[in-house]
Order: sequence, then structure tokens, then C-alpha cells
Amino acid sequence: MTTNHRARRWAATGAGLALAVSLAACGGNVGGGGSDAEGEEFPGGDPITMFVGQDPGGSTDLIARAAAEILSDELGVAVTVENKPGANGALAAQELAGEEPDGHTLMVYNGSLAYITPLASEDAPDIADFDIVTGLSLDDYVLVTAPDSGFSTVEDLAAAGRPITFGTTGVGTGSQLSQELLFAQADIDATAVPFDGGSPTLTAVLGGQVDVGSIQLGEAIEQIGAGELTPIVTFAEERPSYLPDTPTAVEAGYDVPVQQSRAVFAPKGVPDDVMQTLRDAFQTAFEDEGYQQFNEDNLLTPNELDGEEIRENWTENLEKYRAVVEEYSIDLGGE
Repeated sequence: MTTNHRARRWAATGAGLALAVSLAACGGNVGGGGSDAEGEEFPGGDPITMFVGQDPGGSTDLIARAAAEILSDELGVAVTVENKPGANGALAAQELAGEEPDGHTLMVYNGSLAYITPLASEDAPDIADFDIVTGLSLDDYVLVTAPDSGFSTVEDLAAAGRPITFGTTGVGTGSQLSQELLFAQADIDATAVPFDGGSPTLTAVLGGQVDVGSIQLGEAIEQIGAGELTPIVTFAEERPSYLPDTPTAVEAGYDVPVQQSRAVFAPKGVPDDVMQTLRDAFQTAFEDEGYQQFNEDNLLTPNELDGEEIRENWTENLEKYRAVVEEYSIDLGGE
């Protein structure tokens, strides 16, 4: 199938959320089955399963389904996304580690599980236990509040005269770390209220159950645009083009550059030829006009590095975040 043909099909389905709905219903779009014949090249007609450690409808789920669509076309087999939420993706990672390293089971792995969750839990997965197929994308966090909260700047939060409550998308996530660092540096008395993902965190902020929350930009931009949420700062290195009037925490004087990143993981020990086939298929996806439009529509920055670059970057992030957590005596463990 040609790139232009796929681009037209993506446009017809609305690319992002519409694609997620359609794929959730069918679980893939190419029939597969049967066993790999002796000596038959991967994937040999057998389907591929891609784990997502978060609920359907969130950024990670949408990214997995967008990639699965084109991967299925390229490899000629069904590529089915399976949601296995829990512990910021740790439960899905644990299951992945026990699968056969034959290329038929993959996972869209959140970077926060690799370089933030280990700071909250000694039981967090170790990326050394996995093969990394490819990087995918980066996602910025934004600190938001309800318009009637009375807060519009970090200074407003500091002057509140009472403890601040902040919603997080879970214990050991970038959402938690970004806010813990900001409030520690700004000397703001604040209490974390963890939720299970971006959607319930967003709902809590909208409903005034918490004062503020750090949410991935792609999940909050619609409500920001509609005036239902007020952005206070983003945690990006530079102002995202989608929020040109909102300062970054760095601009406001705080050392809090925290991003979510994602990559495709596999069980340890995937044969080299299988890994190369997977990487070639993902590269085709990255070059697809529809997939590129999906990234743009969902405010995602491509981060399509090879597996070893991802491993190196994420290991460096872990050490960087460990240092700042220790510097500010932050406890990410929660209850």
C-alpha cells in the first residue's frame, strides 16, 4: 500500500481519536494466523501483539494504535493493541519480560517507567531486561488549573496562604515529578493526589477536586483552547508552539524540564534479523504522511532514535532525576 493511499485513509478516519476507536473495535486490520513454518521469514503469518500499560484513549494508547496500523500493513499480519493498565505500566512490562523473544510481542514503553518510577519503587522494571526496537515520540507536560481557581501563575500558588493540592497521573510519573520539583523549588506547601492516568487527573482539575495538575499537553489542549482550563507553566525546555503565551517552568526560574517519552520494547533476546525487520517496518511508519500528521495533531515531537540511543538517554535521565530528587529531598513513593 502506498504512502499517499494511507495518508488519504488516515484523513478519512480523522487520524487520531477516530483511528483509536476504529482499531479498538477491530484490534487490527489484517487477518493472520497459523504457525511460522520452519525457516520462514518473520513474521511468518503469525499476528503481533503490542502491550500498552495504560487505559484506552490516552496518549500512549493512541500512539500504539497509530503505529500498529502501518506496522500491520508493512508486515502483512494483524498487529493488535492490548491494554494492560497498572502501576504506570509496570504490570505490562513484567508480563512482556516473560514472553518469548520472537518479535511477536512488543510494548509501547513509557520513559517515566524507566527513569522516574525507579525513584519511587525498588520493584520498578529494569530496562536492561529488555530489547529496545525504536524510540517513538516526546510529549510535554503542562500545569493547569480551573479558570475559577484564582491561580494563573506560580506566584499565585505561592501566595495562596494555604497548602496546595496537586493531581498526578500516578505515583512515580513525570506528572508527579514535575510538580514535586516545581513546588520544592518555589517553596510551596503542596500535597500530591495521585490518579490512575491523565483522564481522571484532568477531570479532578476541571471539577475543583484538586487545585492544579500536570497533564500531557496533547490530553489538555482541547480544554485549554475552550477556556475550560488555565495553563500556568509548561515543563518543556522551550515554549511549545501550541502554547506560545504560556511560560515554561525554566523561564519562570525553576529547573524543571520534565518530558514523557515513549519507545517500543521487546523481551530480551530477539534475533537480529527479526529486530531489523521490526525496525524497518517502524521506519516506514515514521515516514508515512498519515503518521506524521497524527503526531502533529496530538502535539507529539518525534523522537525516533534507535534502541541503544534510547537506552543511553533514558539511563542518563534516571541519574539526572535521581540527583535532583535527592537534592530537594523529594519522596516519590506515595502511599
